[in-house]
Amino acid sequence: MKKITTKQLTTMAMLTAIALAIHVAEAQIPAPVPIPGVKLGLANIVTVYAVFTIGPGPALMILVARILLGSLFAGQAVSLLYSLAGGLLCFVVMLLLKKILTRKQIWVASVIGAIFHNIGQILVAIVVTGTPTIVSYLPVLLLSGIAAGLFTGFAAQTFIHRMDKKE
Repeated sequence: MKKITTKQLTTMAMLTAIALAIHVAEAQIPAPVPIPGVKLGLANIVTVYAVFTIGPGPALMILVARILLGSLFAGQAVSLLYSLAGGLLCFVVMLLLKKILTRKQIWVASVIGAIFHNIGQILVAIVVTGTPTIVSYLPVLLLSGIAAGLFTGFAAQTFIHRMDKKE
């Protein structure tokens, strides 16, 4: 296992804090549409950024820390399983896509990641509730996930592009 430098640890801590602040702030904003489970997922901008810039290990640590702390701080411990399943499935898919996409296609990884995030959440809901028919809710989540994935993907891609110019 590779040692983490002080600079990497500081970057990870900063990104985790940013993602956590966004997550907690977003939890206080009323949902854009009155459909359960639909939200923008703005903290995923940080996850997409981390996957494409600092590597899989640090990105995974940021994601898990944000989900665990976000569930705790926002008082949504019940959503922990849903967030972990969706976040981890999304993460794995984005890592795979990173190998074939260019930096101009980061938004694509975000959209596909959002789709798999919703699939992960539905799978957990089926297991938790024991109700396979809950899969009928997937099309609604997929539509909102695609829209949110587009937004977060373009935001992360723009941020990465601007940071590349500064280096």
